[in-house]
Amino acid sequence: MRALILSRKPTLYSTRRLVSAVEAAGGEAVVLDPLACWLACGRKDPAVYHGATAQRVPEVDVVIPRVGPGATEHGLSVVRQFDVMSVAVLNGAHAIARSRDKLRSLQCLSRHDVDIPKTVMVRSPEQMPAALRCCSGPPVILKLLRGTQGVGVMLAETQAAVESILHTVWALGHDLIVQEFVAESRGRDIRALVVGDRVIASMRRVAPIGEFRSNIHRGAVGTAIDLPSAYARVAIEATRIMGLDVAGVDMLESSAGPKVVEINSSPGFEGLERATGVDVAGAIVARAAALADARLDGSRVHA
Repeated sequence: MRALILSRKPTLYSTRRLVSAVEAAGGEAVVLDPLACWLACGRKDPAVYHGATAQRVPEVDVVIPRVGPGATEHGLSVVRQFDVMSVAVLNGAHAIARSRDKLRSLQCLSRHDVDIPKTVMVRSPEQMPAALRCCSGPPVILKLLRGTQGVGVMLAETQAAVESILHTVWALGHDLIVQEFVAESRGRDIRALVVGDRVIASMRRVAPIGEFRSNIHRGAVGTAIDLPSAYARVAIEATRIMGLDVAGVDMLESSAGPKVVEINSSPGFEGLERATGVDVAGAIVARAAALADARLDGSRVHA
């Protein structure tokens, strides 16, 4: 199997681990920066080129996108191009885009009866009192529609704080959602890593004192857990609804059960591998190989 890993930095932990997993499985791994790729479309001749020397990207069996927020638009175009070229893709462009937009992903989950914190999008100060009542706040959580690793997530404990943040964000031209604050889960959440139709690893993340965001990149400590079946079912269903093959599903532990707060289509897994000892990279590569085989079989059937 020849796997192409789309990643801005070959030195990132997750990228290095995926390369090692591909090679351990007897395959060949190629890492390309999606922002250094450029695309060409012609009659029955879509292609991807790389770098200033215009080298055409050689044939690969599967693409594993690691498209971060900084490369979302162009990165998704690159992912879409490989799909047009009939290359198997682990997490398609449409699914990545859906999961990357926080409001859109929550709308999809709400439609399919997955429990989420009460969420409101407002566009004017006059709507704020009703929005706060809807979210049983303050306190409430305020989130930019696009962000990662806790960036753009704020806790507002008073109405004055809410209004101040909203005015600032709107003045900068950003959209923002207001979300219910689940007090019993303050400073902690559960990350479940879903590959295909099963949870392969999970951990509880606990934020350091004084921090309400439980992201590993912000100093949270991850501890392996035996994931309750109700949480596993929700994580798998949320991933299916998003149309993803691989996802990191973040859930709050509320008194009413699991509440999904975010679905990450390019989840980092350094903390998860260290906390659980699970070979996450190996599981992802095995899923990629299965998709490549299925695409090949399909090509043969239709040849």
